[in-house]
Amino acid sequence: MFICSCSHGLSSGSLSSFRNSEPRKKQPIAGTMALSYKKDLEKYKDIDEDEILNKLSAEELKQLETALEEMDPENALLPAGLRQKDQTLKNDTGAFNRDRLLKYLEKEAMDYKDREDIVPFTGERKGKAFVPKQKPIETRQEDVTTLDPELEEALSSATDTELCDLAAILGVHTLVTSSQTYDGTKEGYNNVIKGEKMNPVFDEPPNPTNVEETLQRIKSNDSSLTEINLNNIKNIPIPTLKDLAKAMEKNTHVKKFSLAATRSNDPIAVAFSDMLRENKTLRSLNLETNFITGVGVQALVDALRDNDTLTEIKIDNQRQQLGTTVEMEIAKMLEENNSIVKFGYHFNQQGPRSRAAAAITKNNDLVRKKRVEGDL
Repeated sequence: MFICSCSHGLSSGSLSSFRNSEPRKKQPIAGTMALSYKKDLEKYKDIDEDEILNKLSAEELKQLETALEEMDPENALLPAGLRQKDQTLKNDTGAFNRDRLLKYLEKEAMDYKDREDIVPFTGERKGKAFVPKQKPIETRQEDVTTLDPELEEALSSATDTELCDLAAILGVHTLVTSSQTYDGTKEGYNNVIKGEKMNPVFDEPPNPTNVEETLQRIKSNDSSLTEINLNNIKNIPIPTLKDLAKAMEKNTHVKKFSLAATRSNDPIAVAFSDMLRENKTLRSLNLETNFITGVGVQALVDALRDNDTLTEIKIDNQRQQLGTTVEMEIAKMLEENNSIVKFGYHFNQQGPRSRAAAAITKNNDLVRKKRVEGDL
């Protein structure tokens, strides 16, 4: 093996100094590029842009404007004229005429010659023509029905009108053809059809109850007055209704009071709630189909917590819905009350409806037990 060791012109002193010297630190490439970029930017700090623009010619300014203008040919939301630069330098040859342009385009299309076929069509047909297979028609044998000679004679001599009537009676409309049906209806019906006499339905007579007389009988505590019906009397003044409720506080004979469809409102409901706290004789109260809101119903519910004699109350079909809060209070009252066995109201919420049904069932069971035990 031959090893060549040569100094290539380096002396021993220089070589020893090279060995003893410290290695140089390498500068990062990114830092070097940043320094060079900053040096390049420093060259343009003292440049006057206005002076450069003033030296440009008209063509150079137009080229600069075209280069700086931003266009987006791929943007479908822009109009076609704004997607690319205006490169038209010629002047208009005339006014735009749409009809003339369409005629010109049609003329150009008609004058354009079609390309001639290199291989002309000879009209020769190749292959076999498709012929669909014909399926044999299945003939259905109709069942022959034998009738009595009298029926066959009657049917053979029947007219088209009689056949149509027979088909309508049997409910078989395919028994006769369309032509027979038309001939039968054209002849008309020979029988006289009598119209059914309709009984007239008269309106219910107005309520004959005398309100003022009833009020006086309540105040006098008439023993023969046990039921009051003021339904559908819509012209009773509010003060009169309040007087009726006030007079019922001390009455000991009236057991049923009905005040449906009388346009009663919350003040009337509050007055009757005060009456329920004092009266211990009334068994049934009807306030359906009125203008009572949740405020009036809440007053009635509070009064029924202190009343243990009322067994039936109806407050359904009011003009305004009572709401969830009032329905929950009604259900809570029915659970605390042991005397109400009939409650006329349609609950809108499932929870109060279930609780009220369970409470009414419980009260009816209590009444049944008392009746069985002989206490009632």
